[in-house]
Amino acid sequence: MSGNEKKTLLNLPLKVILTEEGSSYFIQNKKKLLRIKLADNVEEYGISMDTFAPQSIQKMILTDYISKIEISMSEFGSSRQEVMDLSKLIVFSLLYKQFDREIFVALTDSDCVRKHNRANPSQLIDERTKMSDAQLRSRMVNMDSTIAKARKQILDPLWEAILKNPEFTPEEKNVQLLMTEKFLNRMSLLNWFIITKFFNKPGFEEILSRIRTILNSYTEKSKVAEYISVMVMELALNSENTNMRKEARIMYRGIEEVDSLIYDPEIRMRIIKEMQRNHELVFLSWKLGGGSTSIGKQGRLQITLYNKDDEFQEVKENIETKKSADLNKRSLIDFYRDLPEGQEGTDLGLYYLSYLDEACKKVNVKFESLVNQYAASDLTVITLIFNF
Repeated sequence: MSGNEKKTLLNLPLKVILTEEGSSYFIQNKKKLLRIKLADNVEEYGISMDTFAPQSIQKMILTDYISKIEISMSEFGSSRQEVMDLSKLIVFSLLYKQFDREIFVALTDSDCVRKHNRANPSQLIDERTKMSDAQLRSRMVNMDSTIAKARKQILDPLWEAILKNPEFTPEEKNVQLLMTEKFLNRMSLLNWFIITKFFNKPGFEEILSRIRTILNSYTEKSKVAEYISVMVMELALNSENTNMRKEARIMYRGIEEVDSLIYDPEIRMRIIKEMQRNHELVFLSWKLGGGSTSIGKQGRLQITLYNKDDEFQEVKENIETKKSADLNKRSLIDFYRDLPEGQEGTDLGLYYLSYLDEACKKVNVKFESLVNQYAASDLTVITLIFNF
């Protein structure tokens, strides 16, 4: 995520499908919406861009303005870092939103708030509480020092535990410390309002404890963002290479060693240009949650890769075999280092499913992968579903 924040702009052909709230906001601000046709042939309203600010996309996700993001390209290799940055940006944004929801539930379920509600039935703080940011800011004037003290009380025990953990490298400690701050920085004003309202009052220690537990949980969950971004990229590259092999067989009929062609830089560029001319594309989409009103689905992320492939059954069996492969619990770095020379361009990325599966289980993120095909269109569809 730090990479996302250092880059002021990313260059990717982005299609952004808006929620009802997002569409309303753009229409009210006299922004024209496009009717966008997606990889699954569904048409929805949204916006498109070739260059975008990561922080703007994140802000739109955090305000529930985006329901789906899609990119399509013939070739992903030259945009590897940008695609991974986009994937991490989306995962982190979803985690920030889910974290904030869990904090609100924990706060409203605390003894402090329950006692307040019983004593003040006309000033209830619960799931129906609605206050605009402007209202909240007006009620939190001169609360900066209280917020700073509350932050310190939340973070100090967590930071101490991170710094004393012998299993973390110095770099891992820095990442963990940074992530705790990132989650707190993106917490809603409503949650800070509740925290400051009950700051250091009887029962406040319970509030601190609940926040620390959730914060620690989401700091751990954030580790899967890197795994997901690599998996997404490997699947995209695998599909790209499948398309290139097909194109190479057409362009260079009679040559049996197709792999030698697609890994020759000059020939590869010729193949890519021909694929671009023929609009031979790989599509990647991220579907975010189920909307702000879909209870239980807000923390859902569905990543789908669409690619035409004649050998659908082979692809399906390949993925299922690789996901259950026994990799002797080697780290991903060790696994890559031990690769025989020349195999970097194979379907290695599919093996990564087992690493991703293990990483998700460790931090209680539900994960499943599916492979299907649209019967009428010869379209192979790989779907990764995460519930945070």
